[in-house]
Amino acid sequence: MDYLWLIPAVIIGGLLILSVLSQRGSPPGVQLGRLQAGSPKPNAVSSEPDTPEPQRVAPLTGSREDIRAAVSETGGKITSETDDYISATYSTALLRFVDDVEFRRDGQTWQVRSASRVGHSDMGANRKRVEKIRAALQQ
Repeated sequence: MDYLWLIPAVIIGGLLILSVLSQRGSPPGVQLGRLQAGSPKPNAVSSEPDTPEPQRVAPLTGSREDIRAAVSETGGKITSETDDYISATYSTALLRFVDDVEFRRDGQTWQVRSASRVGHSDMGANRKRVEKIRAALQQ
């Protein structure tokens, strides 16, 4: 009975370690002309054409400046950009877990990928984020 306090301590310690690990990562960037394929884990969404249906989202439309403004409006921080690529990070409020969002110009649209750096499931957070960005672009 005296060791029951260990359970929450281990859980909290594990979450803190994952938070630190997520802050040390970086977005994968464009590889072979496209954004990295989605993970088999349910913690990412992508609009790249070969993305499996459960993780698929539609591409975005707008100018590079529109994408930049939508990222800022939705709480993201742009970390790098070129004419055809933008990467941004978003952090959770409580433990500061970092997620990456990347955009790749594809003709008249932008392919998008939003993924958690750590963990298995994101409980739909990345899909919701992309839809918030889409809504900001339509304003």
